[in-house]
Amino acid sequence: MSKKVTDIVEELVTPILEELELELVDVEYVKEGKDWFLRVYIDSNNGIDIEQCGIVSEKLSEKLDELDPISHLYFLEVSSPGAERPLKRAKDFEKSIGKQVFVKTYEPIDGEKQFEGELTNFDGETVTITYMVKARKKVATIPYEKVASARLAVTFN
Repeated sequence: MSKKVTDIVEELVTPILEELELELVDVEYVKEGKDWFLRVYIDSNNGIDIEQCGIVSEKLSEKLDELDPISHLYFLEVSSPGAERPLKRAKDFEKSIGKQVFVKTYEPIDGEKQFEGELTNFDGETVTITYMVKARKKVATIPYEKVASARLAVTFN
């Protein structure tokens, strides 16, 4: 079985990011309308600027041209993941303790499949979110393997 485009791109971009002391957040390869987009989301502890995105894009583009893993035309986009950054890996959850998150689960947990609140704990096996229902504080303990998707949540006070 051949490797997925996203896996190949992750292998190509990882050394570039390590050299620049940046981290890979996600790689997407999607068709929108008639066009294909290869999106690489990067970040660092200090955030990302347009210059860093340009450097990564240029270096990755060279690698993609050498290997040519995509046989048709596509658009390469390198950017910050934005304010609602996805949480894809265990380390993303660990770094997000104390922040507001939005989590969807594969199956209901205590009758719910969506949770938005403060990520209060992550031990590698469970995700703990404290949230409000009306005026009552509730705690959801979600098995990590039941998390379908998760991202940071922007809240307005």
